[in-house]
Amino acid sequence: MNVVYVTGHRNPDTDSIVAAIAYAALRNALGDREYQAACLGRVSDETQAVLDRFHFKAPQLLRTVRTQVYDLEYDTPPTIDAGVTVSRAWQTIHSKKAEGVAGIPVANEDGTLYGMLSAGDIATYDMGSVRNPDMGDLPLYNVLSVLEAQGLNKACMDTDHICGEVVVALPYVQSHLLDIGPNSIVICGDQPDMIERAIKAEANCVIVCQAEVSQELINRPSKTCIISTSCDAYRTVRLLCHCAPVSRICGHEEIVSFHLSDYIDDVREVILKSRFRSYPILNEHEQVVGTLSRFHMIRPRRKQVVLVDHNEAAQSVPNLDQADILEIIDHHRLADIQTGHPIYFRNEPVGSTTTIVAGMYQERGLMPSEKIAGLMAAAIVSDTVMFRSPTCTQRDIDMATRMARMGKTSVEELGQLIFSAGVSDTKSGADLLMQDFKEFHIAGHDLAVAQITCAGSERMVNRKKEFLHAMTDLLAEKEYDAIILMITDVLKEGSVLVSLGDEQIIEQAFNCKVEEHLAFLPGIMSRKKQIIPALSAIWG
Repeated sequence: MNVVYVTGHRNPDTDSIVAAIAYAALRNALGDREYQAACLGRVSDETQAVLDRFHFKAPQLLRTVRTQVYDLEYDTPPTIDAGVTVSRAWQTIHSKKAEGVAGIPVANEDGTLYGMLSAGDIATYDMGSVRNPDMGDLPLYNVLSVLEAQGLNKACMDTDHICGEVVVALPYVQSHLLDIGPNSIVICGDQPDMIERAIKAEANCVIVCQAEVSQELINRPSKTCIISTSCDAYRTVRLLCHCAPVSRICGHEEIVSFHLSDYIDDVREVILKSRFRSYPILNEHEQVVGTLSRFHMIRPRRKQVVLVDHNEAAQSVPNLDQADILEIIDHHRLADIQTGHPIYFRNEPVGSTTTIVAGMYQERGLMPSEKIAGLMAAAIVSDTVMFRSPTCTQRDIDMATRMARMGKTSVEELGQLIFSAGVSDTKSGADLLMQDFKEFHIAGHDLAVAQITCAGSERMVNRKKEFLHAMTDLLAEKEYDAIILMITDVLKEGSVLVSLGDEQIIEQAFNCKVEEHLAFLPGIMSRKKQIIPALSAIWG
């Protein structure tokens, strides 16, 4: 089953993380598909405190949605051990499980890659054995298995391998022309005299086809293995070369392989420079998991994502254009994300995306668990700044109160937890700046707005030099037109703006005076409903 990633925006806040967790839990509870919450950056101290309070782990970090090998519907043919016989390998290649596959992987005992084997490799080896009847070391176990034979004398118990030139000594062959010596594998029928001659010559092995061997010859002390098979001589000769381990004939040098985590763009470049028909795929432990061919690259399966708490490409997961967006659930302005097909888009003018998700639980007749309910209450309290944000609606207040009750907590307790954890004197100015940092593109202008929410802003304002130093570096690196840090004071119900860049825009947009990069804006607490709309109006 394909994973559907539910992800919020970059530099995620509590609402973004919780909305992803809660929506993924809702869809999984309804049995729709395998939905998995993900985040696009480090979880802030505030969010971590909320997650710890309700015993949740942070979602997995999703760095990109570029198509990778594990997104493809690659082949999973049988993987054979390097010690398997050529005969068994031939059966495997022509089995139903390997149907349509150009080659099958050959692995070591620990599952790591040894080589690749194709029907052409076996055919080439088979034709070569016609010209060269000399058999290398063949494991006796292999010979007995492939020929459906049995060892008759004690020498078979003392021997692990047989080798030598194959000598066919049938009754119609002029025996005096046969060169039988210690380095011979003699194939004969009901010929006691030939068996005796092979024993005297200390031949490596005698294979008796479709005949009985006298007890006297079996009991005779000898170094020659005596084997009896029900196969006729012709079949025995042909099958003998198939007793070799497949490690001898498979390709194992300069094998081009890929890992499940490799990106398709990179894989395609490698395939275009090589001429193999099949490529082994390895997991993170270097073990073989399947094979890849050019066919699989024609229409790769893309990652599937649900976006929550944003609908702007600059705030979303990198390489979003390579993924399929299934849904968007948000409470921000409409931005620039485009899709290749119609999707479910839900955008409502409320203070928190989690408010929308909590309402979807009710719509679908599913009561959230105590932990999920508490988590959602905390997210709403956080994003509405304890209901003081101008984006807050009565619906946010009602939903947060209900979720807190179901989570056996209170909005007051959650507010104290959130606004005490959000700021820390031990964190650097750069870290505080980036913990809730968003980029915007407005009428050809590039802007970044960060926000720190606290109960009492004096400590944060006193660290202005730290913030300006970090903002200067970002301004030069990203070439923003302006960077704004909102230090939002819950108690004063306003924000101190620390700005850098085109400060005249700030003064025009908010009818204020910026002095030494600072301006206090009473009643300004929302980035999306107050800061961005005002700048949009100025920039047109």
